[in-house]
Amino acid sequence: MTDYCPTCHAPSDRRSAVSHSHYFAAVNEAWRNLPEDMADDFPTSEHLRKWALVKSGFRDERSIACSSRAEALRIAAFVRPIDEFAIVVVREAVVTVYTAKSQSLRAMGKAEFQRSKDGVLDVLAKLIGTSTEDLKSARAA
Repeated sequence: MTDYCPTCHAPSDRRSAVSHSHYFAAVNEAWRNLPEDMADDFPTSEHLRKWALVKSGFRDERSIACSSRAEALRIAAFVRPIDEFAIVVVREAVVTVYTAKSQSLRAMGKAEFQRSKDGVLDVLAKLIGTSTEDLKSARAA
């Protein structure tokens, strides 16, 4: 069913509150079902959600080429505390910082939010060893 803007009656690009709530409940369910050896990697469901956004391609990426691997390691150590959710990778003398795209109502319309939601839930389902459908329905039950 299409939502319509109450002012101009054009089709709305806003996602539903139900879809939004369902998504965050499913992410929380995945977080509660993480394998024990991963619990320290994701202290909150927000850490897990942002990691899954990066892994599913809904990310911003910045790289810097350094003069040496030692310099790259120093820069990575400097960058890591700036954003607790960022994934910082050092390959040879290159530092790459991945940050999750915002899923706020202002940042993502309905269609992009749905794509990101599907991508994140696919990544999380694989991580915890279940199907995406089971993860989606776990909170509905």
